[in-house]
Amino acid sequence: MKRLLKLCLLGVIGLLPASKTFAQFENFKDSVVEIVGIVMSGDSLKALPGATIQVKGERRGAVTNEQGVFSLVVLKGDVLDFSFVGYTFMEKKIPTDIAGNQYSVLAVMSPDTSHYLPTVVIRQRPTREQFERDFVTMEFKDDALATADKNMDPKQRERLMRTLPRDAKDMTNYQLTQQARSMYYTGQAPPQNIFNPFAWNEFIKAWKRGDFKNNSDE
Repeated sequence: MKRLLKLCLLGVIGLLPASKTFAQFENFKDSVVEIVGIVMSGDSLKALPGATIQVKGERRGAVTNEQGVFSLVVLKGDVLDFSFVGYTFMEKKIPTDIAGNQYSVLAVMSPDTSHYLPTVVIRQRPTREQFERDFVTMEFKDDALATADKNMDPKQRERLMRTLPRDAKDMTNYQLTQQARSMYYTGQAPPQNIFNPFAWNEFIKAWKRGDFKNNSDE
């Protein structure tokens, strides 16, 4: 009799963890909800394709399709962050008292006017003479095409080649060339360029080009 009672007690104890796990699973399953929503613009009431929806504090989210519709599985009580370029950031909290496991969300985002250009006030010149004077003396910055044309000038390219630092490819080629020269004259004295007429010719050309001028003097 005692042995039978002990076996029954052990069986009840063995069933307790499984029941607790099953209850936790039921609670978790009830807290999961599928969100189906649409993101729209507040000024035109048009869908916003490509809007980002992310669960706050986590790395889970979704992106709206061409119709501005998205679908996302979250937990009841989660907060959704909505973001779209040119619109103010907004949040929406999923209620905890949802009946069932589906919920619809309509997010209407407002345009962000904080990034608009500042106001420009246009005033006319008092006289025609002053307008003509200001118009003639006004300076405009070069656009990208004009800057490219200036940089493509042969003299400008030559100056840039002398002043700009070498990149990794040029430095690697220079180092390999120096190593090859040092290995070529291994075991013998390298020739002195002071007696080399070709070296003097290159030196005179470089002197005429102004390669040895101080860049700060330009």
